[in-house]
Amino acid sequence: MNFLRGVMGGQSAGPQHTEAETIQKLCDRVASSTLLDDRRNAVRALKSLSKKYRLEVGIQAMEHLIHVLQTDRSDSEIIGYALDTLFNIISNDEEDEVEENSTRQSEDLGSQFTEIFIKQQENVTLLLSLLEDFDFHVRWPGVKLLTSLLKHLGPQVQQIILVSPMGVSRLMDLLADSREVIRNDGVLLLQALTRSNGAIQKIVAFENAFERLLDIITEEGNSDGGIVVEDCLILLQNLLKNNNSNQNFFKEGSYIQRMKPWFEVGDENSGWSAQKVTNLHLMLQLIRVLVSPTNPPGATSSCQKAMFQCGLLQQLCTILMATGIPADILTETINTVSEVIRGCQVNQDYFASVNAPSNPPRPAIVVLLMSMVNERQPFVLRCAVLYCFQCFLYKNQKGQGEIVSTLLPSTIDATGNSVSAGQLLCGGLFSTDSLSNWCAAVALAHALQENATQKEQLLRVQLATSIGNPPVSLLQQCTNILSQGSKIQTRVGLLMLLCTWLSNCPIAVTHFLHNSANVPFLTGQIAENLGEEEQLVQGLCALLLGITIYFNDNSLENYMKEKLKQLIEKRIGKENFIEKLGFISKHELYSRASQKPQPNFPSPEYMIFDHEFTKLVKELEGVITKAIYKSSEEDKKEEEEKKTLEQHDSIVGHYKNMIREQDLQLEELKQQISTLKCQNEQLQTAVTQQVSQIQQHKDQYNLLKVQLGKDNQHQGSHNDGAQMNGIQPEEIGRLREEIEELKSNQELLRSQLAEKDSLIEKLKSSQTSPDTNEATASARDSENIAELKQELATLKSQLNSKSVEITKLQTEKQELLHKTEAFAQSVPVSGESEAAIAAKTTDVEGRLSALLQETKELKNEIKALSEERASIKEQLDSSNSTIVILQNEKNQLEVNIKDSKKEQDDLLVLLADQDQKILSLKDKLKGLGHPEEEEDELESIDQDDEDDEDEDDDKSQGDN
Repeated sequence: MNFLRGVMGGQSAGPQHTEAETIQKLCDRVASSTLLDDRRNAVRALKSLSKKYRLEVGIQAMEHLIHVLQTDRSDSEIIGYALDTLFNIISNDEEDEVEENSTRQSEDLGSQFTEIFIKQQENVTLLLSLLEDFDFHVRWPGVKLLTSLLKHLGPQVQQIILVSPMGVSRLMDLLADSREVIRNDGVLLLQALTRSNGAIQKIVAFENAFERLLDIITEEGNSDGGIVVEDCLILLQNLLKNNNSNQNFFKEGSYIQRMKPWFEVGDENSGWSAQKVTNLHLMLQLIRVLVSPTNPPGATSSCQKAMFQCGLLQQLCTILMATGIPADILTETINTVSEVIRGCQVNQDYFASVNAPSNPPRPAIVVLLMSMVNERQPFVLRCAVLYCFQCFLYKNQKGQGEIVSTLLPSTIDATGNSVSAGQLLCGGLFSTDSLSNWCAAVALAHALQENATQKEQLLRVQLATSIGNPPVSLLQQCTNILSQGSKIQTRVGLLMLLCTWLSNCPIAVTHFLHNSANVPFLTGQIAENLGEEEQLVQGLCALLLGITIYFNDNSLENYMKEKLKQLIEKRIGKENFIEKLGFISKHELYSRASQKPQPNFPSPEYMIFDHEFTKLVKELEGVITKAIYKSSEEDKKEEEEKKTLEQHDSIVGHYKNMIREQDLQLEELKQQISTLKCQNEQLQTAVTQQVSQIQQHKDQYNLLKVQLGKDNQHQGSHNDGAQMNGIQPEEIGRLREEIEELKSNQELLRSQLAEKDSLIEKLKSSQTSPDTNEATASARDSENIAELKQELATLKSQLNSKSVEITKLQTEKQELLHKTEAFAQSVPVSGESEAAIAAKTTDVEGRLSALLQETKELKNEIKALSEERASIKEQLDSSNSTIVILQNEKNQLEVNIKDSKKEQDDLLVLLADQDQKILSLKDKLKGLGHPEEEEDELESIDQDDEDDEDEDDDKSQGDN
């Protein structure tokens, strides 16, 4: 602060001594007073003095004010006064810029006070924390103070905010403030914060800035909004310009689609306020930021496609063709459309299809070209149209062919009702206006850019010069105008066109050399020592002559490469030729044109070079220099190398085709392999399933085999025991076990026998009931059949009677017909009047119609009777079928009864075998000395079995 004190001390006409003392006293009160009210009043007084005595208050009070911000945060009023005072000290208001002393006028107090404030980074962090306070009297002066700091020392303050925790996020909350004053000043703060700092731009973008700013623009009325919309658009430009990450985020977030409503200007187009023009101008610039040629090609292409898909390009073309648009908006719209379609085939095709709302409709390209070649149009608008045409043809061979085709004889409209793009370009090329000549030449050169086919096609163009003279080719007409000594701008444009046309096109070089006057004209222009203004023309002539040497195919004997080089060496000199060739790249306007593709010139005099032509010069200058110094032997070697390279290229092309075919075959084979793999996997799964099934069957087979072996072992042991007659205890135990098993088997057989008996009883009962049912059913069926037969007989009798009646009626009808005929013959025509005859005729006709109606009714009755007869027959057939079904069920039940009886007999046989076995076992037990109790038990069991058998016999006899 020493320099500030020095400045204050050196003031000759500074404030009065009382004012300085007042400021000092106030500062002492702020520093030493214990009461908050006293400090608040002192800070308020400093605020009132800070505008008039900015330097003095800043020197003495800044430290005290910062201390207040640190210690008195609980009182929002004193914090607000302190922030306002600091803002008055640091900000540079234009009203306060008039200073008495020249030293004070030259000194930037704001920057120096800012440097003092941010010297302690904690001060900026403290200010960021104060912005979290929602109180209006704290937040608003805090926003203004931070904005002023950024304006004075932006990069330093940006760095402090960047390293501060949550620094940018706190500032982003200002956009969501419901108070418009704070929100709008927050936008201005973010403008200063994001200027030329990519890191902060990314943070702000990812803090949802795009969404909030677009919402504010929509709320304010889009292009019809006020200065707030302008501030938001400037902030969006700061975030997107030269920031590929943010541009990609903007596109991926579908924010391009939200820009379309901005350009819905309506049809009235009245009331274009200055603010609306500014807003729309910034909106168009924002689109250009997204599709700028300096962006990465991939990012630009994706944005161009998105703009077409959402209808934004269509909206821009609507503005382009509308009426009543301000000139600067129209110019910027043309530039915007140019960059939206540049290098994007889909957008270029759409633009080619746009028509102007005229009668008859004309393509938009034709309308724009009419403005370009019209010297009454503003210069900036003509430059914009040229840029639009260049962008339309950039990497667009289809569009280039369409433009060139409008110049060919087969496509020119003979009626002359419509003007084509080619005709407008030719008209501009040979106009008296040099700017039109230059624009048309450059536009036509872009139609030939990197397109050898169109260069050859343009050689077919013939121009009618005057009546009675033969037509002249376009190439010859261009050289004729060159030789006439027109304006420099015209000659430069024509030479750029010829250089572009002849480069990489040996046929065009041959056509150019075929005119014997062209080479002497070029050598004469190059050899002369002219002024500085003509040096550029000499350099372009040298470039054109060098192109005729480098791209010469030696088809003309008089103008072969070697002869042309000898001509240069004799008339010009190789060193002089190379020096003249270097005039192009050394020109002051050459470097300016090579920077950007847009032709942006301050005035027509600066319109000399085209951007694409500067690329061509860089490409050809070196190779032409080498070609001039090469000997004939080196040329021969080079030609041989070219031939070998061409052969090599053809061989490589052949192998490329073979590789392409093999790739296709490989793809097919890969597909076949993939299908076979799928089939193989399916078969393998099927095999595994079958293997698992076989394994299951094997396991089941082994289990059954083991069970069968066990059964055989049991049977063998039983037979061995039966054959043994020993008295060993082991044998007795085994016999007891067999007896127990036999008992259990016997119980099981008895239970099965009981089940069978119950089943037989059920079958018997069911047999008896079906018999009765069948009897009743058969009785009912017989009754039904009898009734049906009776009804059928009655119906037949009725039918016979009806048929008899019908025959009677038919005979009566025939008789009546005969009578009417006889009556008609017997009536004398002369004796009766026509009225009586007509009455009789109507009477007869009425009777006939009545008879016909009665006949029709009888036919209907016959039809109804026949249908009733058919239904009765169907009922009879269904009854017969039910009888057959019941008969089949009866037979089935009889078979079931027989099967049950057979099973019962088999069970009785089994019981008899069991009894026999038990008796044999008893005898064995007796032989072994078994106790009699068991014999008694066995006898009781046998007795029970006999009783059961007797009961069964009684039951069976009773049933029979």
